[in-house]
This record gives sequence, structure tokens and C-alpha cells, in this order.
Amino acid sequence: MNVERPGADRLLKMTGALAELLTDTVDGGASVGFLAPLDRAAATAWWTERCEAVAAGRLAVWTAWEEPGRVLGTVSLALPDKPNSAHRAELVKLMVHRAARGKGLARRLLTVAEEAAAGQGITLLHLDTETGSPAEHLYRTSGWTEAGAIPDYAADPGGVPRPTTIYYKRLPVTPRQGRGEPRDRGPGSGALESGRAGTER
Repeated sequence: MNVERPGADRLLKMTGALAELLTDTVDGGASVGFLAPLDRAAATAWWTERCEAVAAGRLAVWTAWEEPGRVLGTVSLALPDKPNSAHRAELVKLMVHRAARGKGLARRLLTVAEEAAAGQGITLLHLDTETGSPAEHLYRTSGWTEAGAIPDYAADPGGVPRPTTIYYKRLPVTPRQGRGEPRDRGPGSGALESGRAGTER
């Protein structure tokens, strides 16, 4: 399984494949911000809008694929642009196609994002996920800590309000970068540089 972090231009070429992954995720009942059924054109437009954030260095996206043209998984890091929050990032849109589940791909993508964040000097990650969802087991067994739950935070794909649980994870400071040192958040900088992140066999 190939895992890479595409730049904005390559991501734009992958929007169709990513849209198929997004619609499959929503159809499968996962709460990722959309209601079912999700129109393919709307999913493509949503991914196209993400390209601007990637180009600006505000979003890092990783994709997993076995063959060109079919994306089986993805995860992103949303990077704050405020000076007082440069040490943290939000893990968003961890998705695995239903045809590729049960093979450790979600954990692989999570690890890739965590390692890249730590290498860039990020020391705190946070995320939210539907309370009681299968994703909670992944986060709990990957060292994430539950911070609390918010009732009726977001509707599931069927439109029913569900509670959301907030998780966080502290990351170690890498030897090459101590606390308080500035990080370049520009496009293609540091450990979040676009390119091949690794492979899973």
C-alpha cells in the first residue's frame, strides 16, 4: 500500500478518486461532516476547495492507494495560523474505504500523520469523533486521551444528532527541534513536505 502526501497540484488531480472515497465513507454511516446520500459532484467540489489550503500550507493531506486512480484511505492535519497555537494541529478526515478495512490501514495513516507532525515540531494533536464509533477504539489503543464529550454535537449521515468525543495526544519533542523554536509553516516545508510518506505491505 502506497502512502504519500500530495502537493496541491497533485491533490487537484486526485479529487475524483478522493470524492469516491468520501461518498463511500458517508454511505457506510461514518460521521465526517456530511449527510447521506452525498452527491459525487458535491464531494469533488469539497476536495477541490481543500487544494487552496494545501497550497497555503494550512492543511497537510496523506493518501493511500494500491493502484493509480483509486484512493483507499486518507488523513489530514489542519495547521493553525495563529502564533499562540503553532505547537498544535487538528487531525481531521481519517477515512478508509470499506473495501480496505480490517487491514491496519487506518492505524498506518494515523501513525504517518503523527510522525510527520512530531518531525515538524508539533507537540499536541487533537481531534473529535462520534461517541461510540469504531474510530474510538483506534484512538484509545494508539495513545490518545479522551478529554470529554459534547452531546448532540453533530448529526450522523442520517441526520440524527449524536454526541462527539474530544481526544488529544501529546507528541515528543524531536531532538533536532526544541520547544519554542520557530517552525516554517509554508508550503512544502520541513517534515510535512509533499512526497512519499511510506508504504504498507
